[in-house]
Amino acid sequence: MPRTIIEPFRIKSVEPIRWTTRDERLQLLRAAHYNLFLLPAGDVLIDLLTDSGTGAMSTHQWAAVMEGDESYAGSKSFDRFRDSVQDIFGYRNVIPTHQGRAAERILFGVMCKKGDVVPNNTHFDTTRANVEFVGAEAVDLVHGSEAREPARGACKIIFS
Repeated sequence: MPRTIIEPFRIKSVEPIRWTTRDERLQLLRAAHYNLFLLPAGDVLIDLLTDSGTGAMSTHQWAAVMEGDESYAGSKSFDRFRDSVQDIFGYRNVIPTHQGRAAERILFGVMCKKGDVVPNNTHFDTTRANVEFVGAEAVDLVHGSEAREPARGACKIIFS
């Protein structure tokens, strides 16, 4: 396959973003006591914390918003969602959630109890919180010292 030098899509939504300097980023991080949840979203150029995907939506996604059934109950949008999940995974019951962390709260509340151990390469902070909330132990299975040194990982992107 030929290597492309452009993204294979057109952006349908544009939002201005604020560029920050390295010094500004350091000052913002210090002011937030290095807690990324205390950084104002308007000061974040590239969000490596979120698991919410990209900021732009495809033409199909915008069309689905316009065609969406906003009924409180019995909507065709839910029927389509439920049918897709049942078709792909074979689950009889489908419980939609607004975010992954809400789904994790339900999952760990049902599947785990005090004394259980939940292994992971490295737990995301809200995943760890949901595991530990039910009394289970979140264990990070990290290989090598470099995984424990932020300067050798994704944090380099923030300060480069």
